[in-house]
Amino acid sequence: MKIAVFSAKPYDEQHLNHFNEVGHTLTFFEPHLNHKTAALAADHDVVCCFVNDTLDAPTIEILASLKIRMIAMRCAGFNNVDLVAAEQYGIPVARVPEYSPHAVAEHAVALILDLNRNIHRAFNRVRENDYSLNGLLGFDLYRKTVGVVGTGKIGATFAGIMQGFGCQVIAYDPFPNPQVQAMNIDYVPLEELWRRSDVISLHCPLMPETHHLVNADSIAAMKRGTMLINTSRGALIDTRAVIAGLKSGQIGYLGLDVYEEEADLFFEDFSNHLLQDDVFARLLTFPNVIITGHQAFFTREALDAIARTTMHNINALAEGELSKAHVVKI
Repeated sequence: MKIAVFSAKPYDEQHLNHFNEVGHTLTFFEPHLNHKTAALAADHDVVCCFVNDTLDAPTIEILASLKIRMIAMRCAGFNNVDLVAAEQYGIPVARVPEYSPHAVAEHAVALILDLNRNIHRAFNRVRENDYSLNGLLGFDLYRKTVGVVGTGKIGATFAGIMQGFGCQVIAYDPFPNPQVQAMNIDYVPLEELWRRSDVISLHCPLMPETHHLVNADSIAAMKRGTMLINTSRGALIDTRAVIAGLKSGQIGYLGLDVYEEEADLFFEDFSNHLLQDDVFARLLTFPNVIITGHQAFFTREALDAIARTTMHNINALAEGELSKAHVVKI
């Protein structure tokens, strides 16, 4: 089969080729997939996409006209895919339901530790021969209350790590995870989690119900000086409301690996360009904000798992056994 891989980076090429044991023909395209670039998929059977590709109805209509047989997402999320349009045109959407929950969970912890102990600021000071400690004061994580929003595999892994720090972990999820309950972690209403938590970490999918889950009202309900971490999806947070919370001091620390308008920024090198996103530029002015460019997933183990599962999904299509693929159901 011929596979058109969009938003392709050198590491994608390396890992997908390594797990292409059947010998599919892989063509790697650097541009994102959208209605303007969809024509690149001509003469291919499958498009392989990532988080910042735009698979809306117009794009899927073009893919259908090109007789594309599968949309193979090499990520867990699929909020950028119009599933109704894909079903209408009979194009199955497969995904990677899990790769390395440890990768994302550990990155969330890294953001917490960096923000708390001002590692980023201390690093810059030492490089400038400044060894003063004023302004770098942190706090003990021990016995602090950590709220986990979303307790799938990543959220559960994160909760376990934070218990290892001696934190009191509480959780919110409409569908409690027995693994988390077995860890003696209490599930509480979302309003209670906002009110009680010293640190809040988001690990839930982006759906209409979770869009701007963190907004002006939820921020007002939090403890003053709360630390907020998001390694899930950018639009879980109303960025303008968070900026207002940072300015007022209601939010004391912010760690982001995702951003709601990241599609035009992340995974590319714009070091020789002026930043055009004024909201993102405002975030960068705060000393108590750390932003990484959607790299929480980026470990050797995770890339191996992503490539392995992506090729498994494509192989299932090629073998006429689509039931073995991780197809998204509406």
